Amino acid sequence: MRLANKALVVGLVVAITAVIAFDVNAGDPFRKLGRGVVNVAFGVLEIPMKVYDVNKDEGGLAGVTYGLFKGIGFFVAREVIGVVEIATFPMPLPGATESKRDAGWGYGPLMEPEWVVGPDHDIYNIIYQDFPQN
Repeated sequence: MRLANKALVVGLVVAITAVIAFDVNAGDPFRKLGRGVVNVAFGVLEIPMKVYDVNKDEGGLAGVTYGLFKGIGFFVAREVIGVVEIATFPMPLPGATESKRDAGWGYGPLMEPEWVVGPDHDIYNIIYQDFPQN
């Protein structure tokens, strides 16, 4: 029971901190939290996507070798950035503004593209149904 009480207190402190830190002009910390959870949960999708991209651009041998290593590198980066975004979601970070041209602090993505699966990788138009198929 003591562990449940401690978890409840920690959850309340995090929730209160997030609400206090929420600044309408600064961005959305809950979007940052969601992005972090998605990066941690689905970061492994970077491996087949990079193999596919390199195969499409440079051919099969490059896709199997260079694409695989590129995918593993992006997978590790996505996982680390996801953990950082989860841990720091209530507070803005330097260099993470919503616009790429702005400087300063914000809740924007630390890695581009912002999400693991974007419209250009949604082959069967499942996730982004409103986007035109390429």
